[in-house]
Amino acid sequence: MIPPARDARFVAAMEAVLDQYAQPLDLARPLVCFDEAGKELRAESRPAMAATPTQPRREDPEYRRQGSANLLLAYAPWLGWRHVTVTTRRTAVEFAQTMRALVDVHFPEAEQITVVLDNLNTHHPAALYQAFPASEAHRLLQKLTFCWTPRHGSWLNMAELELAVLSRQCLARRIPDQAALAQQVTAWVAARNAAKAAARWTFTVDEARTRLKHLYPIPLCDSSS
Repeated sequence: MIPPARDARFVAAMEAVLDQYAQPLDLARPLVCFDEAGKELRAESRPAMAATPTQPRREDPEYRRQGSANLLLAYAPWLGWRHVTVTTRRTAVEFAQTMRALVDVHFPEAEQITVVLDNLNTHHPAALYQAFPASEAHRLLQKLTFCWTPRHGSWLNMAELELAVLSRQCLARRIPDQAALAQQVTAWVAARNAAKAAARWTFTVDEARTRLKHLYPIPLCDSSS
């Protein structure tokens, strides 16, 4: 849902994200989009019937609920790289651990990492101070620049696009437990990274000002004054 017209905060946050997307690729300052999603775990009540030359695989409509798991996805769209962590919980600690992995494991040579993310209450620098000693949180935050999508504007986060691909290619099936989920997601990530599947983003600030003109406030001051 798009927020009401004349929402200057939406416009400002949207243009900040689009400005980041317009920056040229810089390996010293990689752009990483981050998002989370849940996955219900379901086990078969009865064994599925395997596919045959004349019949597709058939599942019993009944299943057993096995709880749920959380997927934390970090996606560098211009590099064609992604990493997914499967967790039981969805708290500030899991977010903070993912941010530390970006700094220390995935991009240790980077001078600065720009992270595009939504406004979930755990997606905040304070989460690192909740998870780690102050000195460690401060060290990590020196390497991280956060750029939040506007409220009701998470569609501006390219991580959502990658989560949609993950859902369609990997998660649109019954997965019985967290171990099986992690195994299948790891295989999907490896295949996507091997193919260097990068994003194609064409929506720019100029296009936003044309297509979403109704969202822009009427200026209170003349720029020439």
